[in-house]
This record gives sequence, structure tokens and C-alpha cells, in this order.
Amino acid sequence: MGEGLLEYMRGLVERVVVASDLYSRTKNALESKRVNAAIVVAFGKASIPMARAAVDVLGERVEGGVVVIPKWRRPEKIDGLEIIKASHPTPDEGSIKAGEAVVEWSRAAAGKGLLVLVSGGGSSLVEKPQEGLSLEDLATTNSLLLSSGANIHEINTVRKHLSLVKGGWLAKYAEPGPVYGYYASDVPGDKFESIASGPTAPDPTTYKDALEVLERYGLLGKVPESVVRILKEGARGERPETPKPGDPVFKNVANVLVASNINVLRDLENRLASDGYNTLILTSRLDGDSSEVGKALASITLEAMERGIPVEPPAAILLGGETSVRVRNPEGVGGRNQELALSWLLYMDRWAEKNYSAALLAMDTDGIDGKSPAAGAIVAVGMTARARRMGLDPYKFLLENNSYHLLKALDAVIETGPLDSNLNSIIIIIIK
Repeated sequence: MGEGLLEYMRGLVERVVVASDLYSRTKNALESKRVNAAIVVAFGKASIPMARAAVDVLGERVEGGVVVIPKWRRPEKIDGLEIIKASHPTPDEGSIKAGEAVVEWSRAAAGKGLLVLVSGGGSSLVEKPQEGLSLEDLATTNSLLLSSGANIHEINTVRKHLSLVKGGWLAKYAEPGPVYGYYASDVPGDKFESIASGPTAPDPTTYKDALEVLERYGLLGKVPESVVRILKEGARGERPETPKPGDPVFKNVANVLVASNINVLRDLENRLASDGYNTLILTSRLDGDSSEVGKALASITLEAMERGIPVEPPAAILLGGETSVRVRNPEGVGGRNQELALSWLLYMDRWAEKNYSAALLAMDTDGIDGKSPAAGAIVAVGMTARARRMGLDPYKFLLENNSYHLLKALDAVIETGPLDSNLNSIIIIIIK
């Protein structure tokens, strides 16, 4: 594998970071519409840049509000707004404190106008559990869901029905509005009800749906009994459902998509086309098991190399979305992007001819890939041979969810540190 292609791929990392910037995208979205809001509530991994944009646009109209940030983020002062730290991906006491503050500010905004700035990670950072649930119940359920292989829509179906802030409840508290929900999407399909569990969006899912998710992934007997009891009570109509489509509460609610994965893909496509590549955006809705998706993308890469289908080399195939990892080894270190990259590499090195030249970049726009210090990885055809010369068995690392350690040994990991964005994963395949 030529070092030149690898160096080119490394240069694309900064391009992904720039294309994922949420300050400018939020500012542009707010400036394009008249927002009559006095209270600002922001939560998610991109809460700081989104809140800064709101304060810069609304100015003296802002009377107060709260910004909830991940614990690992260095706190910053934003004039007039309270800052609360909370945990991700599992809620903690800070999440409960943040949930109380968000509800209080939402109620205070009734009749004044509420601007809710939502980005990925918000489901964990802000929480107000249903009566009868403890923080430990929520944390246990969340951890089980995240390691089950369930997709984000399924996970949030359960989360919404255990919470009093998700699934449209904030719109209810701020009635009669107006309420403005400005969302940066971290979910395939960009549906408002799935982004941080849709705090200002109507929820089409039900308690029954939540029970079916737990059953589908064999979790009914693993989650706390209180969780199953509450979902069953809700399914029997003994607990209020989340506000549904058509509910009058949404009459004065306007939800706006600030940015999503497709915006990043289009920016990257322009860059790659200007560099002489035939470009193809395959999807921004990538989903499924990371290892299986990696194999599928390898087969697409080989088809392009050998037959020019679906795009003729020199080619750049772009994808985005959020795959999932079925955890087989809780002690493993890695993430969805690294597992996908390693799976692609193994399949490519099994079937590709020696003279083939191709590389794959897979990274998360928030700079955090699963349980690892990396944002993702850059791999190229031929790397597994180098691993074996080092006495490392790539298949073993993949099977044990230990992709980070192998890719680190190959100098293939992307390490950006946590980023102020969360627009899902980006995958770029370059075929020379």
C-alpha cells in the first residue's frame, strides 16, 4: 500500500472536523428564521457551540437558560446561561440535576418562547426518570441496550418511555409556547423523534414498542424489574403516553434540522471531486452490525476495482450513519468505526490482488469511537500482512472486540480527542 494514499487519507480527517462544525451551521440556521425565544436550553455533545451561536444571534433577548455538557468537556462561561456537567453514554447524578434544570427552565419559558438546542448524546446527559425508577435502573438498562446490538431508534424507543424529558415532554412543559427545537442529527434518517430522543418532537412509538425491543434483544429478564413493570403499566394505559403526532401541544412548536451527516458528506464529496476522484455518496443512513457492514463495503470496493461498479476508479465512495457493535468481550477496547475498518481490511486482504490500491477511513464526528481513545481508523490493503509479521492475529482482535489495540499497533488509529460535534460516523473509501 502506497504511503502517499495513506497520507492523503490522514489529511481528510481535518476536513471531516471542519465540515462538522456546528457553531456556523447553527448560527446560519438561526439567522435564516425569526426566533422569538427568551429562554435557551442546550444539551448534547455540541451544546457549547450551538449555545454560543444562539447567544450571538439572539443577543439581549435571552433572559436565561441552561447548557448541559459532557463531563469530559472543559467548561466554558456563556453569559446568562447556567452550565451543568453530566455523564455520557450512561446517565449519572449530573444528568438528573440537568433534567430538573431543563424542566424548570422549560416551564419558565411558557408564553415567553423556548429555544431548545439538541445534539447527539442528549439522551444520557439530561434525564428525569419516571416515578418508581432509580438512576441505577436507568444506567443499567442503558448499558444493556448499548451492548445488545440494538440500533439507536430502538434504544431511544425504550429510553423515551422511562423518561419525563424525552419524547416531546419539553414541548408539553413549555405550553403554550412558542417552542423552537434546533437539532443537529446523529441518527440515520434524521428523524427528530430519534435525535437525543426527541424532547420537542411528537413520539410515534409506544410502551408496547419498548417492551418489544427488550424482548427482541433478550433483555426482558436482564433489565431491572422496575423497568419491565413501568413499561407494562404503560402498555395497559396506567401511565401517560409520550405526546403523539397530532397532539395540540405541538401547534406552536417548530423543529428545524440544523445539520446532519449528509451535509458533511456533501462537503467531502466536493473536496474529493476537486482532487480528481469520481465520487459517489452511497448513503447517510448506514446501519447494522459493524463487522457485517465492513464485509459488505469490502465487496463494494472490490466490485468497483474490478468492474467499475458502482463507480469507476479513481474513485471515492462516501457513506455515513451509525453501525452497532455486538459486544462479545466486555474487556475489549474499540468502537463501531474501528471494528468496521478492521472487518473491511480482513475481507480486502483475503480477496484483493497484490497490486490493488485502496484505503478506508472510518471516524466518528464527535471524536470518540466506542470504548477507546480513538475517533476511528484509517486502513489500507496489505496491512494484515504487516500485523502477522508482528505476531498479531487480526481475526482474534476482531472477534474479541479489541480492534483498537491491533490498529494502534499498525499506526492506523485516528486520535483527535473529543470534538464539539456529533453528526454520526463518516466513512470514505478511496480506490486508486
